[in-house]
Amino acid sequence: MMAKNQIKLYNIGYRKEEQQQLPIVIPLVIYHGKTSWSIPTSLGANLNGYEELPKDVKVHVPDFDYIIYDLSGFSDEEIKGKVQTRILLTLLRDIFTKDIDELIHSILKCIHYLQELEDKQTGIEFLETMIRYVFSAANNLTKRDMEVIIKEIETTFPEGSEVTMTLADILREEGMQEGLEKGIEIGQAKALSKTALQLLTAKFGVLPKELAEEISKLDIITLELIINNIFNYNHLDDVRKFIS
Repeated sequence: MMAKNQIKLYNIGYRKEEQQQLPIVIPLVIYHGKTSWSIPTSLGANLNGYEELPKDVKVHVPDFDYIIYDLSGFSDEEIKGKVQTRILLTLLRDIFTKDIDELIHSILKCIHYLQELEDKQTGIEFLETMIRYVFSAANNLTKRDMEVIIKEIETTFPEGSEVTMTLADILREEGMQEGLEKGIEIGQAKALSKTALQLLTAKFGVLPKELAEEISKLDIITLELIINNIFNYNHLDDVRKFIS
């Protein structure tokens, strides 16, 4: 028989490490959306019907406050740390919240940050990741904007010239801008439909095949509405109203 103060853990990872207690987890949300964060920072406040639960039921439902970091309010001076951290936070802060000229300025500033890296190979790899993110997330960039970014790379961080040449080849393809925007839109819709299906399956169990197929064909705006209202559904009919 186990003593009262003992915890028997069945998680394979904990058995392997012979741990007897769970680790402390502090929930943290890093936000970089187009508008300010307005969702309550208490989990219970986001659960449909939580406040109306009987006390003897409520004690079994997780409720905690999470820390929110809304990057939109951070200044350049407040963004500190290693080069990669500064680049990441700067781009996340500005990718949706700045007009195109300010965004270009931030991107060029991030390219300058790469000069601080002693390991140039690391810089090249991070540059490629950075540029791929920018070109996929900032779908309002024009061909001219991209050429400005590429020229800055060639003059400021020449070690990344191979990446630059690859991007330049893409720019020279006829209709690149239209194709890039369409590809980004399709990719975003697929990712959002996958998220919506996963959330709905977790809430209601296996979805009817017809409903799942309809959701997979929805546009980005409708999918975002479905996802943002996930806590408000009591029945699948509440989801269908966004489709019909």
